[in-house]
Amino acid sequence: MERTILLVDDDENITSSLVRLLRRDGYSILRANSGQEGLAVLAQHKVGVIISDQRMPGMTGTEFLTKVRERYPDTVRVVLSGYTELNSVTDAINRGAVYKFLTKPWEDELLRANVDEAFQRHEMKIENARLARELQQANNALKQINLELEQRVERKAREIVHNLAALQVSQEMLEVMPVAALGIDNTGMIVAANQMARLLFAKNIETSSLLGEMAATIIPESLLSWASSRLHLRDEEARTFDIAGNDARCWCRSMGEFSRSNGVLLVIDAGIQPPSKER
Repeated sequence: MERTILLVDDDENITSSLVRLLRRDGYSILRANSGQEGLAVLAQHKVGVIISDQRMPGMTGTEFLTKVRERYPDTVRVVLSGYTELNSVTDAINRGAVYKFLTKPWEDELLRANVDEAFQRHEMKIENARLARELQQANNALKQINLELEQRVERKAREIVHNLAALQVSQEMLEVMPVAALGIDNTGMIVAANQMARLLFAKNIETSSLLGEMAATIIPESLLSWASSRLHLRDEEARTFDIAGNDARCWCRSMGEFSRSNGVLLVIDAGIQPPSKER
């Protein structure tokens, strides 16, 4: 980053001496003979450090630097003037319009050190401003991410509620079907059974749900054998079996086409009526 300094003094001998002193430090040096001319220079150039005399015609150094602070707050502002001007500069220092007061005549090395320190301060202010902008951008991005996550969670929650409602309706539909429905997994275990299935196969419909029972201990062997032969077939062929003394029309279909389950679904119409519910 190029270090640009503005020297403001109505005495050209002073500004020329400062230029000779500071040129060795590699600064880009601008000059102005008054506060008004200094403001015009600042409107055209980016300046990091300003050194101004206090006693100038038309506008004092503190008046000039106060205007600079309002328009270019990142600049570091220094007054270089006679010791007798300190009292007139003190208020500006307290208000933050002036960073430091240096006296004339100056000590070369001390002045160079103070100018270097002023540039370090300026660069720190610029870096802090950059970091603040990046932090604000990161915070804004984080807020957006959080908002999107909240929206996703809300959508997912609505989806879960909807799916639960749909599942409850599906379970109720399965339960009240006038035919028996049995889901048997790939190990031969009954994993789903509705009311009519319990009526057909359970020894005690009040205490047995059939879930967890092995199908081979509940369902006639001939029906299970036929169901096994129908695995992976998609046609809807039906067959009649004798179940509990009733001619039962049976359908079998592989499960897994629409889910990850592997097994069979047996649908059995034994021509019996479901038990009526007391009102």
